[in-house]
Formats: sequence, structure tokens, C-alpha cells
Amino acid sequence: MNNNTYFKNYVSFNKYLLLYLLILGFFAIIHLYTKHTVGNDSTISEWIINYQGGFIRRGFIGEICFHIAKFFNSDLRFIIFLLQSTFYLLFLFLTFKFFKNINSNILTSFAIFTPIFLLYPIAEVEVLARKEIFLYIYFLGFIFLCDPKSNNEKYINKYVFLITPIICLIYEEVVLFFPFVVACMVFQKQIKTFNSFFKLCLLFVPSLLIVMYFFLFPMTDVNHALLVQSLLINFNETCYMSCQLMIANNINEFNALLKYIYGRASTDVIITWIIRYFLIFLVGFFPLLLLASHSKIKGSNIFSYLKLTNIMFLMFFLYLPIIPLFIFGGDWGRWTGMLISFSTFFYFFLYKFNHINVDFKALSEKLSLFKNRKKLTVIIFIIFAFGWNQKTAMSGDIATNPLWKVPYNTSKRIFGWQNFKILQDHPLSIWHKKIIE
Repeated sequence: MNNNTYFKNYVSFNKYLLLYLLILGFFAIIHLYTKHTVGNDSTISEWIINYQGGFIRRGFIGEICFHIAKFFNSDLRFIIFLLQSTFYLLFLFLTFKFFKNINSNILTSFAIFTPIFLLYPIAEVEVLARKEIFLYIYFLGFIFLCDPKSNNEKYINKYVFLITPIICLIYEEVVLFFPFVVACMVFQKQIKTFNSFFKLCLLFVPSLLIVMYFFLFPMTDVNHALLVQSLLINFNETCYMSCQLMIANNINEFNALLKYIYGRASTDVIITWIIRYFLIFLVGFFPLLLLASHSKIKGSNIFSYLKLTNIMFLMFFLYLPIIPLFIFGGDWGRWTGMLISFSTFFYFFLYKFNHINVDFKALSEKLSLFKNRKKLTVIIFIIFAFGWNQKTAMSGDIATNPLWKVPYNTSKRIFGWQNFKILQDHPLSIWHKKIIE
């Protein structure tokens, strides 16, 4: 199978990707606008964290929102909505620019359109424009600097040294994804010795020091009280959910948080969660991991010396620091979305910039089912890409039919159909509410 087989033969990848991203952008703006005034919205609670109570983790972007709202005498939530919309659209723009004109085939299309990647924040609006959006923008910006055609490779070290600490100020969990950035630099710079690798890692020292500071000097009760008071006085805004949980930094509060996450569930229930997310990982990652399993490092670098020439094994190695997220947090859907996002951008960084050899001949044999079967391919693609997605919390079951639910729920927000009760006792309406909604 060559790069121009199957999917590319009967659709224009760029055109459909652009249409897909435009639709996602439209839905995102509608949802962000209609939910930015909701009093218990998780996204807003994360963005209102600021430095009014002192220098704390995750406060950087909230401090900017705070001062913009004060300067323009505007509503804080509306300023957050504007910035959320701007950064989400920027992410979609960078995503299109990155995947544009990529050598596409049926498997790359399945990997890019997996529902746990770009569709997920729209299907589960609770995670829409959460702070991981800055991690994706940061990583894509880094990748563009690595493009040999951009002539910007000389800025890579400066970007990592200066920009990465700012991202840590926004969302310190980016530190767990540093291995993806380091791996890209190893390929881009062809790092072959441990001495060169160590020098490369020194670029992350300022970022690591910032993260260490936040955990060595966590927010105190006094700091939190000042933050709460400032939000209330300036914007009549309460500190809730993510903002309220900022105080959970000491051991007692952390233990209480773990008990809240796991204490309510029996062993059988927790095993069910693990099995469910294993299946989500297996199915959602399958196209990408199938590509990665047939991809090997071109040339030599420190990973080839470590016997990590197969890209799938390399990706599993990069996943190791992220495992604690699934142990100490309950938003397994978010962590899965973050993991597939970094994995997809990383793999296609290698693919696009010719750092790997892909055995398309072996893949062709495994994908012979799709050969000359366009209708079957389209049906399977639609079911896979638009038939399901993970929920946000680990306890949430797998969601179904986002192809219908996303536009349906968006239309409800646009036209105010939440209380539309015509034919509510009709069997079709009962089925729709039970199964679809």
C-alpha cells in the first residue's frame, strides 16, 4: 500500500479536514458562549485561578483575565469566554496547518479522526477549552520550529528555555509530557550521546524549578482566602470546583481527595473502570499504534542505541511519566485525550518530517479488507470516528453517537429547545430521551 491509496483516492483530505475543524470551531464557540455564565462550569472555575492571593500554580492565565476584565471594567466570565474562544480557534488553525498536505491514506485518516482526539472536547463540553489547550498549542508551536523548511531551527532551544516555564505557570502537569518534547529534539538534532542528551535536558531546568516551587510552597489557607475575597469583591464571583481544589495541596487534603475519588467505589467497580479504559485505549489508539508498530527510526540516535527503534515501543516508553495522572486523578477521559493528542502530534511529527520508515507493504496486507471497498470503508470510518467517545470522569460509561448528539445539543443551545416538550409521551420521544440524550 502506498501513501496515495484508499482514503485519499476518493476524498480530498485537506478539504474534509478543514470542513471538520470549521464545524468543531462553530460548535465550540456556541458551547463556550452558552456555558460561560453557568455557575458550576468546570472550565470557568479553572480559568479564574489567579495571583491575587499570592504566587500559586495555575494562576498565570487567570491573572491575565483578571487584569483585562478590570482594565475594561468588564465581566470576568466574558473575558474568559473571549480568550477561550481565541485559543481554541488558534489550536484548530495550528492543527490544520500541521496536518495540511500530509501524505494521507486510510490508516492515517483513522488515526487523525479518532473520536478520542479532536472530537472529544466538543462531544464532552465539560473539557472544552480546559487548560490543556495551552499544552497542545505549545507543542504544535515547538513542532513548527522543528520543520526543516521553516529555517527556524535555531530558535528551538530558546523556545524550550523561555516558553516552557510560562506553560508551567498555566498548567504544571505539562511536565509529565516533557518526554515528548525531548524525543522530538532528539530526532531533530540527531542526538546520539548521553552527554548531548544531558545538555538538551538542561533546557528544562527553569521549568522544573517552577514546578518544584509550587509543590514545595503550596497555597496556604490565607492565600486561598485572599483569592476568594478578591474574586468576590471585584467580580462577585465565587471560587468553586477547580479553584476551590487549589487548597488541596497538603497531605491530609490530598488523602481526602483520593478517598473521594476511590472511596465510593468497590473493587469490582474500579476493575470495571480499568477494563473500560483499557478498551477505550485499545480501540481509540489502535490506528495510531498500528502505524507506529510498522514504523522504525530512520538513521540513528540515542533511542536506536537504547533498542527503541520501533516507534510503538518508543511511544509506550514516553507514556510512563503520565501513568500517575490516572492514579491520582479522576478525569481519566481528559488524561486519555491529552495522551492521544501528544501521541498523534508526535507520531506525525516523525512521519511528516521523514524521521521514520513506515512499512506500508506489511500494512497493505493487514488492510486488504478495505481494498476496492469504498462503501465499506466509509461505513466503518463513520462508525469509528463518530459513533462513540470517552466521558470525562473515570466512572462515566462510554458515550455513543456524537455524530447526532453534538449538532442536536448545539441546536438546543442555539434555539433554546431545552424545554421543548411536544410529543414527549410518544414512544419515539421516550426512546430518543433514553438512548440518544
